[in-house]
Formats: sequence, structure tokens, C-alpha cells
Amino acid sequence: MPREHKAKRGRREEKKEENKLKRKREKGEDEAPRLKKQKSQEQNPAIDNDVEITGLNNDYIPLVDKEDGGATERPFYGMLEDEEQEYFRHADELLELNDFPSEEERSLFLENVYREADGKELKIACSQSCSRLMERLILLSSAEQKKKLFEKFTGNFAHLVQHRFASHCCETLFIQSAPVVTEELTAASKKKEDVEEKDAVSMETLFLQTLDELEGKMTFLLTDRFASHTLRVLLVVLSGRPLEQASTRSLLQSKKKEKISITGLDSTPTELPLTKRSVPSSFQFAVEKILSDTIATMDQSFIRILATHPTGNPTLQLLLELELTNPNTKKGSNTDEKTIVSALLPDNIEEEGSESATFVNGILYDAIGSRLLETICTFVPGKLFKSLYRSTFKSRLGALSRNEISSYPTIRILNRLSKEDLEEAIEAIIPQLEGLVQRSRTTVIKTLFERCAARGADTTSLTTALTSAYGSGPSTLILKMACIDDLASLLSTTFPPLPSSTPADDSQPPKRPPPTLKPSPPQLHGSLLAQCLLQIPGPPSEFIQSSLLALEPQTLLALAIYQTTTHIIQSALLPTTTNTPFRRKLINLLLFPPPTSTNEENPVITLALSPTGSHVLDSLLTSTTLPSSLFSLTERIATALTSSEAILRDSFAGRIVWRNWSLDLFKRRRGEWVNKIKSESASLPPSQPAILQPSEVTVDEGAVKEEGKEGKKSKDNKQKKDNKSKLPQESFKGKGNTGGKSAIQLAREKFAAAKADKMTGSNSKPTFKPGRGRGTGANAI
Repeated sequence: MPREHKAKRGRREEKKEENKLKRKREKGEDEAPRLKKQKSQEQNPAIDNDVEITGLNNDYIPLVDKEDGGATERPFYGMLEDEEQEYFRHADELLELNDFPSEEERSLFLENVYREADGKELKIACSQSCSRLMERLILLSSAEQKKKLFEKFTGNFAHLVQHRFASHCCETLFIQSAPVVTEELTAASKKKEDVEEKDAVSMETLFLQTLDELEGKMTFLLTDRFASHTLRVLLVVLSGRPLEQASTRSLLQSKKKEKISITGLDSTPTELPLTKRSVPSSFQFAVEKILSDTIATMDQSFIRILATHPTGNPTLQLLLELELTNPNTKKGSNTDEKTIVSALLPDNIEEEGSESATFVNGILYDAIGSRLLETICTFVPGKLFKSLYRSTFKSRLGALSRNEISSYPTIRILNRLSKEDLEEAIEAIIPQLEGLVQRSRTTVIKTLFERCAARGADTTSLTTALTSAYGSGPSTLILKMACIDDLASLLSTTFPPLPSSTPADDSQPPKRPPPTLKPSPPQLHGSLLAQCLLQIPGPPSEFIQSSLLALEPQTLLALAIYQTTTHIIQSALLPTTTNTPFRRKLINLLLFPPPTSTNEENPVITLALSPTGSHVLDSLLTSTTLPSSLFSLTERIATALTSSEAILRDSFAGRIVWRNWSLDLFKRRRGEWVNKIKSESASLPPSQPAILQPSEVTVDEGAVKEEGKEGKKSKDNKQKKDNKSKLPQESFKGKGNTGGKSAIQLAREKFAAAKADKMTGSNSKPTFKPGRGRGTGANAI
């Protein structure tokens, strides 16, 4: 047998140690010279092995800038000790669970963590295991703590934004500090200023200091893998754009970005992150300076390379949007001032073979460049937009709408067309509808219907062409639109049967088989198209309504439970001025099918026990309450729910439905429940999905009364109606349910009601006020 080579094994072990050290340092490029030196030393034993390696201890490596002002040698801030890593990892787990007795306890814990992290902030931010702790600290920190963290990072932002882990901490710090700038600007959060607070550095100054550090490096950061994301966040904060809108989130981060969350922390975006924020004038000047400096350092060829660069393209989109939406900058393409749009479109695009036309045609079918073309089509000035439309899109709308990539710039073009141009576009795209339906490219069709509704164009020809494109009867049209080819798979997914054989362990319930139908992008696009058609009065909505009413009750119930099609049912239940008869038929077909149906379970209970179907019941509460003619269906649904109280309370979704419908109040005080439901529905803000006209809403006069107020009288006609409708036994039975009131309070209410009867001239029987008895009007038992 061959003998084992001892020296080779020794080298292998040394290389393993070096690899471990590299992973700990998280700086693979810094270790490469040492490995080469070690290899040469092994080949030449005469070289001394005791060579001091720079960067293995916790000392700071001085920053060495290159002459060109671009990439710099990244410093090493040191590593945390094992005890420190264990402490911060445990603190991160506690913050993630957020299981503190009170806010004060959590604030004390945060102060202790900040005390332990003093002087180690840079190490924590660059650590793979502890950078998440830094992000959670920023999420929970106060304004003063964020300012102190800004000061700790000052002088190192140029390197932190390029780090794999520290860049995420910088993004979180910028986003969470943006509202502080607006609050300091409007002086809304300042109550009492001490001398120390007056001398403190403002958040505006800290942001401007960060920009000073990044000055001269913007062009290099555009294409950096990690810094480009942080640079986009910084530009969004400086420009005052909304932080939580879907378009902003997709621009700032990718779908793979890890979401750092805290249990129990209300992460619902408030009005400030959802709307355009007020920013200081210095921020606007800073954005203009970034634009001018960045454009001055880039030539035309480099800008066009960025148009198809996977990392630089999103940042170029944002820079172009800020340039075109800034009223102080030149927006035209034929101006003397150098701009991004003039570099992309330098000459007349309507001339055949021009440089601008060649560039647009080159990125029209490019997966990355087409996104920049979308920005151009959306924000370019009207004169240049018309030239772009006539030269590139007008004669090729049908072919461009069929393509998977070019259809998205085509959608941006359709959004800006006038009524006359839109009608011409419809005539050009109608012959392609059948191909669009077959390829599931329904986004273009949805845009056409939306723009027709916005511009007031006729949709009859478009609806007729869409009906013939699907080529099916009303009973299967919705299924084809939602890309559900097999009805049996839909039923087995929404109503999976239990296995016949019971498991050996009786303590565990039998598991249902996995679903056979899974949501897909074509199903989502078809569902969005159906929802859009339901909101357009006339032929489009009637087209979908007739299809829904032609379905079997079991199929309709399955659509209400399935993840993508449940939004179609919810949109169909939204009240408008003309769809009340349709909604009555749909509710009766969905929840109260005829006795000949093969339903094994009450559809109301099936929806209540489903996490998806429970949202349909929430829509029904608003849909049946607003029109007075459908309120009887609301009580019928509530009665069906209360008949299965035990089943609902055993289910998580059922308990939510029980709470949303206020069924405890429905069981005890029916009259109060009626007034509460009607008042809540009538007081919905305009943002709620209710499109009723004011004349169609009938609100009970006694709906706004509160329980704790005494001695208030209702309207005369309302009081007479309640007195006539109540039976003599009801006033006696109502005494048993006092709602926690004392005998003196009940006596006072009884005396006030009798006094009101005498003043109105009605009968002298003492009755309870409306909203406090067992029932009122037609709801009396």
C-alpha cells in the first residue's frame, strides 16, 4: 500500500484554518495576498513564517483613497468577541419576540443594549450575525437615538453603503429617519425645548453631512451591488417621495430582500409614508446637485450602458424621474444643458434612422432596458411624448401589445393617450384580443377598459370582442377568465375530502390531502381583469354579472373560497347605484341556495370557517347594510352565524367573523346591534369601497346614540314608531338585560322616556329609548 503523505495533510489543515478565518472576517479579498505568501513560504522553507499580518486584530486600518476618487480600500473595523456576539444575539432574539411587560421595560432594555454597543456600532453593522440586531434597534429607536447612531456612522458611510450587511442598516436608518426630518420641519413633535435640545444637531444636518461623504463617488456607487440600493433610498428620502407605496418599494428593494420584523410591532404604514412628504429646501438643492454632478461625470455612452445594466438601471430610472419631475430643470431633449433625457434622446426621434429612434427600438424588447423606457413614456414632456408615440408605437400597437416585454411600455403609452387616440388604439388592438387571451396577456386589456372609463370612450365594441375571444357560454366564462380549466380540481382544492382511514394516533386529527390547484400569475391577471370590468358600468359589468349568476351554487362558493377568485366575489358585492338587484340575486345564490342543491354544509358557516372566505362575509356586512332594501339579508346571515356559535368560536377565522359582525350584541340587544351596524356603515370614509349616492343611503336617526348618555330624546316620528311596534311583554322582558346598569340608572331612563312620551302626545306607557330595548320596528321578536 502507498504510504500517506503527511506534509500534504498538514497543508490541507492549514488551508482549512485560513478559510475559517476568512469567513469570520467577511473580507475574502483581504485574505488573498496572505494565502499566496503562505504558499510561497511552504515551497521555500528558508522564509520566516512568523510574519505579522495586518488586519487580524481589532485595530483600524487607515483609509487609503485612490487618486481617481473611485473605489477605495475598505477598512476592517474589527470583530466582536465571543461573549459580545452571544449577548447581542440574545438581545436580537428578545427584540424579535418583543415580549416585554410594558413600553417602559422595552425602553430600558434598549438603553442597556445601546450602552453595551457603545463604540462597537460599526462592528455590529458589519457582522453577519448581529446586523439584524442593528436594524431592529433602528426600528425601535427614538429620534435622539437615531441621531446618535448617525453620528457614530459619520465618516464611514462611503464604506458602509458598499458592505454586504452594513448597507441594509444604512437603508433602514435612512428610511426610519425620514419622518423625523418632516416632523422637525413642521415642528409638530416639539413640545418643550430645553437648552440641550436647541443645541442638538438636526436630522437635516446629519443627512447633508452624509451627502458630503458620498460626494464625488456617486458615479461609482451607481453600479455597486449593495451601494446602489442604499443610494436609491437616499434619493427617495431627499426628494420627499412616498416611502411605502408599491412602486417605491419595488424600486428600492428586490423581492429576495429579507424583511426584518418585530412581533407585535404595528408596521402598518401611516399617512406620512404613504403620501409625499415635506422636506427642507436644502434637500431639493441637494437632489439637483447630485443630478448635475452625476450627469457631468458621465458621457453619453456610459449612460446608455446603464440603461441595460442590471444594477445601474433602477438607479438611472430614479435619476431620470427626479429630473423630469423637477420644475427647476430643463425637460426638453434639444436643450443646451446636459441632461439624462438629452443624452438618451439627443435628436429628433421622428426621423427614420436617427440616433434616438435606434436607441428606443433597441431597448423596446430588452428585459432591463424596457423598464427605463417605461419611465420615459410616463414622465417625458407632452411634446416629446407625442413624437415618441407617433414614431414608435402608433403603427405597431397590436404587435407590441402581444409581446411579453414590449407590452409594458405599451401600457404606459395607453395611460397617456387622449380620447381620440385611445379609440384608434382600440381599433388597432381589437384584432389581437384573441391572441392576448390565449397568451394570458390580460394586463393590456385591463388597461384599455380602465382608460375607456377614465376618458369616457365607448366600450361596447371592446366588450363584444372580448366576449368572442373567450368564446364560451356565461356558465364557464369566469372560469376561463380566471384560468381555471378543471372545475373538479377547484372543488377538490376548496372542499378537500377527509381521508377515509384514521391514523394510528387518535390524538392527532386526520390531515387533508394537499391542494391540487395552486395560484399562478395568469389566474391573478384574469382575476384583476374581472374586478376591473365589474367596476365599469354598462356592458363590461353586465358581462361579468351574467356570468356569475349562471354558475352553480357550489362553484360560486368555491370561487369565494379560492385565493385568487375570492376578490372577484368581493368586487361583485361592492354597492353601486345600479347593481342592487344583481347583488340580491348573487347573495341568495351564494349563501341561500335552493333546497335541491347538494350542499352538505351551510354556505355561511363554510365561508366563516375559511381564512379566505371570511373576507367575503366582511364585504357582505357592508354590502347588505347600506341599501335599506337588503338589510333583511344582513339579519338572516347573522342568525345563521349565531346558530353555529360553538363551531365559530373553535376556529380562528370564525372568531374574527364573530367579532366583526358584533354577534354578541346581536344575541343580547338586537335593536342596539341594528343601530350600530347601520351607523358604522353610514360613517365609512370615502376611501372605503362604497359607491352609493347620498340619496341611496338611509341611516337610522337613533344610530348615533351612545350607551352612557342619558336624557337625550330621539325624533318624534322615530319614538312613535318604536312605541307602536313594541309589545307590552317586551318592555318587561327588557328589564332582565340591564347591560351592567344600576337600578337607579334604569329608573332615570324610564322616567325620561315617560316624560318624552307626555311631551310628544303619545301613549303614556313608559318605554325604553331606541337602541336600548330588545328590538325596534320590523326587527322586534
